[in-house]
Amino acid sequence: MVAHLGRRALIGGLALPALARAQGEWPTRPLRIIAPYTPGGGIDTTARLLALVMGRELGQPVVVENRPGSAGMIGAAEASRGQPDGYTLLVDAIPHVANPQVLTGIPFDYLTAFAPVSLSVIVPHVMVVPLSSPARTVAEFIALAKARPGQLAYGTPGALTASHFASALLANRAGIELVHVPYRGGTAALPDLMSGNIAMMMGTVSSSVPLVTEGRIRCIGVTTKTRLANLPEVPTIAEQGLPGYEMNEWNGLFTVAGTPPAVLARLSAAAQATMRDPVVQARMATLGLIPVGSTAEDFASFIAGQREIVRTLIADNRMSAG
Repeated sequence: MVAHLGRRALIGGLALPALARAQGEWPTRPLRIIAPYTPGGGIDTTARLLALVMGRELGQPVVVENRPGSAGMIGAAEASRGQPDGYTLLVDAIPHVANPQVLTGIPFDYLTAFAPVSLSVIVPHVMVVPLSSPARTVAEFIALAKARPGQLAYGTPGALTASHFASALLANRAGIELVHVPYRGGTAALPDLMSGNIAMMMGTVSSSVPLVTEGRIRCIGVTTKTRLANLPEVPTIAEQGLPGYEMNEWNGLFTVAGTPPAVLARLSAAAQATMRDPVVQARMATLGLIPVGSTAEDFASFIAGQREIVRTLIADNRMSAG
């Protein structure tokens, strides 16, 4: 009897930890993704697509919370206060690397508060000019700007946006002097572009290409490394005399720094699966986005590179948030 009980106790001792591990396997409760911008925009769209598929992959609901304001800092601050357990996520974009270089009084450190999970999407920009512009190529625009130094203006959705950085990089690489005119959003700049009040804009595919198709503005280049699938006839800026040029917006997923490596790996795998999902890819295509779904390590390297590019552009162009 003693031997029998001992055997049962041994079996129970082996089985119970296994059962406990199964019951306690991460995640055991819903996750939340903080989108630090308003509903309906690119970050919000990415966050909701991630939530949809990651919830399926992880077996737990993933809820999106919009916390807009202060160039994404309100939402990022909220995410930074989360526990390092993988349940708090943040979708962010280029302000993630720009904010700490120009703003003071940030209540957290972007560099140390977050762990990169996955680069979700690349958001290409297109270089567009008015139909009245004599420039039909990037080279012709550069020649025009050199003939009229400091007289041509370009519009952006605001200071320190991807459009601003892409335009500044063009000016730096080409050796031209342009005037920056910030607007309250990209669509606000388009009427002035169409009327010729501004000479150029780096616009998103979703907002600019319909106007190109309608024959209301002209697209002369794209900011990506390779041509876009939906604009195969438009050469990249790099192809047109500025080799190596590339500057895009991006959306990526972060979690709280200090999250256990095994949890981070599961999050990254789920995020990568999202960007391979055919429904997600179809939705991205309609918005002019390029799904990526990188590893955490590759995203960390990407962020480091973006931080250096942005640092150089801010310094060389004396950029500020105002």
